[in-house]
Amino acid sequence: MNSIREPITLLVADDDPDDRFLIEEALRGNRAIREIHCVENGEELLDYLRQQGRYTDSTNPRPDVILLDLNMPRKDGRQALQEIKTDPELQHIPIVVLTTSKAEEDVQRSYKLGVNSFITKPVRFDDFVEIMRIFGKYWFETVELPRESN
Repeated sequence: MNSIREPITLLVADDDPDDRFLIEEALRGNRAIREIHCVENGEELLDYLRQQGRYTDSTNPRPDVILLDLNMPRKDGRQALQEIKTDPELQHIPIVVLTTSKAEEDVQRSYKLGVNSFITKPVRFDDFVEIMRIFGKYWFETVELPRESN
């Protein structure tokens, strides 16, 4: 790609610290990424996006893409996805589901709620790293992402 673009901010919503670590490691060094922020459940995700709760005085930037696990405690990814996609201030943010679920119901429901992509987490480490490499290349180097107008 020849076009120069601003680096991307990624928000990872996943309760598994090992998966968060793998995601960060797999994407480390991708020059298209400015920052990676992580939250552990759907409530934290919405607080982060709305800058409320422990994120009230936050200087964390609004993410350009959200990587969302469906199976999280307190408020799962399905509930968070529905809230985000019905909120006029947030609904433009692309969301990619990255989950262990292979249930057709989860795939169908996620797309009906407005998810932009659905990826099933691979079990093998090498496969996980490769999926994250492809994810990074596609979302951060290939597609045009919506940018907030100031």
